[in-house]
Amino acid sequence: MIGRALAVLDYPMAIVTAARSGEHSGCLVGFFTECSIKPMRWLVCVSKTNHTFGIASASVALVLHFLHDDQFDLATLFGHETDDAVDKFARCSWRTGPYGLRVIAGCDWIAGPIIDRFDFGDHVGQVLDVRDGDHEHPDGPQLGFQRARTIGAGHAP
Repeated sequence: MIGRALAVLDYPMAIVTAARSGEHSGCLVGFFTECSIKPMRWLVCVSKTNHTFGIASASVALVLHFLHDDQFDLATLFGHETDDAVDKFARCSWRTGPYGLRVIAGCDWIAGPIIDRFDFGDHVGQVLDVRDGDHEHPDGPQLGFQRARTIGAGHAP
């Protein structure tokens, strides 16, 4: 019954963007949380099978974009497509933000340098010291896991 108990959870989904040596990547993430209030810190977990993992592992900072229910197309782009085969940023609007990272237009977001990393098995958690952010999306319901679960992964776990 553990599987059924977890199957009904509807936690929010987000997109993380990273960069290293001029290479940019981003992916859909479901494992992220605030982990300190003062100082403001967030934990963002990236799958080891994901193309973004290699970029994020060498990135000095990350941007975490919070998705709303009307941004399902963005979730599909960053969840189903892989940077190995598709330039995701050519298919969406973005601008250069803090730390030279790409900020996806129309998303609420936070950003900060990575101050620690933890291996959690099939994901690596990266702790952000949040120093930047903005509210760019009109208020409305967040995009949750139950809706996003239909998006096929670009790299199978």
